[in-house]
Amino acid sequence: MAIRYYWPMVVAAVGFRLVLVLFGGDLHLASRPEVSTPLTSLRRLAEGYWLNQASMSPYSGSMYHGSPLLLSVLGPLTSKGSGGKHAHVYCSLILVAVDFLAAMLIRATGRRLQMSRNRSLKSLDLTKAVNISGDIASLIYLWNPWAIVTCVGSCTSPIENLMVVIMIYGACSRLAPLAAFGYVMATHLSLYPAILIVPVILLLGYGPDAPPTKVFLLKSSSASKSDMSAYEKKTSLKVRRFSRITVLNFIFWLFIWSCYVLLLSSIILKKVGGLNEMFEKTYGFILTVKDLSPNIGVLWYFFAEVFDFFRSFFLIVFNMNIIFMVLPLAIRLKHRPCFLAFVYTAIVAMLKSYPSAGDSALYLGLLGLFANELAEMQFTFFLFFGYIGVSLLSPVMHNLWIWRGTGNANFYFATGLAYTCLQTVLVVESVGSMIKHDRKLRLLVTS
Repeated sequence: MAIRYYWPMVVAAVGFRLVLVLFGGDLHLASRPEVSTPLTSLRRLAEGYWLNQASMSPYSGSMYHGSPLLLSVLGPLTSKGSGGKHAHVYCSLILVAVDFLAAMLIRATGRRLQMSRNRSLKSLDLTKAVNISGDIASLIYLWNPWAIVTCVGSCTSPIENLMVVIMIYGACSRLAPLAAFGYVMATHLSLYPAILIVPVILLLGYGPDAPPTKVFLLKSSSASKSDMSAYEKKTSLKVRRFSRITVLNFIFWLFIWSCYVLLLSSIILKKVGGLNEMFEKTYGFILTVKDLSPNIGVLWYFFAEVFDFFRSFFLIVFNMNIIFMVLPLAIRLKHRPCFLAFVYTAIVAMLKSYPSAGDSALYLGLLGLFANELAEMQFTFFLFFGYIGVSLLSPVMHNLWIWRGTGNANFYFATGLAYTCLQTVLVVESVGSMIKHDRKLRLLVTS
């Protein structure tokens, strides 16, 4: 079952992007700190490509900090020979296609999750849910204003989002080569998706999300009292058997794709720095937070104010803060690995060193995959209008501080702090709602 008028809404979303790209003029979105970061800026990519064409390292001058593979793909579009002044148009057209592909993969992921959800509900003798979560999620992603401005603003965030979506879709479909490709590319473009290895392995091993194993055990025990056959009881307990072969296949392809990416990167950087400089200027740049230009996060302000003597300590604290959340969440949500991937993505968007609006566009799109489970989530009104308020206040506060001079850094930092608080509330409420949903299933089975 699909949403009525789904495809007209998809065409309208893509058409709206094309109108803004082709006829919107220069909206100056590429210079907005909420949209473009030192890692995703097209202007910095153009600078890195120019240096590479001049037989110099693209990382010299501390301008470019992205993947050398992006230089080969998007770099030629930024050169004068390709019409340099229209580079943002060419790149935005590519990003429109990237956004459309990501939305379709989100929709396909939602269908996989719905099939697993209905199969689990059928085994528990419960009513099947309506199969529209994938359509909702894809439309949320396509019509999200942050996804639109990121696409029109010609930054590389949509490409990073696509790789994460490819990884999740491949894992949900148990396509180990595709999941490994998405994981390697997402980690290569941005270090933080590395923590998604946990939900990917759970997805490949156990399959898509399902109620906790305890619920199936309760159903089996209650059914055994009703003279259920031994064969039916045995098959009902096979719902969550771990598949080691699929995981080993994923690890094999992970090694293959990693070697392939490193080989291509070394060929591109053979005479202008090599892999050591690439790791230092990409991963090292992410972890050390050397660029303190304003962004929608809070780390730039914190490290601009903290004493240099404590800088190393707080770098360790902030970077380890993400890792400390991985294991507890994995233990509690191991039966819902796709939802766990959403939670990790939201946490990364909240705590990464150089966040952008594109990061929020991704996890809000993934949030739509769980519209059935999170239907009773609290504070939705507060969160919806809170996100709208932050989106409107952020450019205003930045203008008052940078251009008009009637404010200071605290004005802009306050919007970033409010944005972080909203994301924290969203993560806490979504996890709490999912746990309540599982408890409700348990009560329905035992009643």
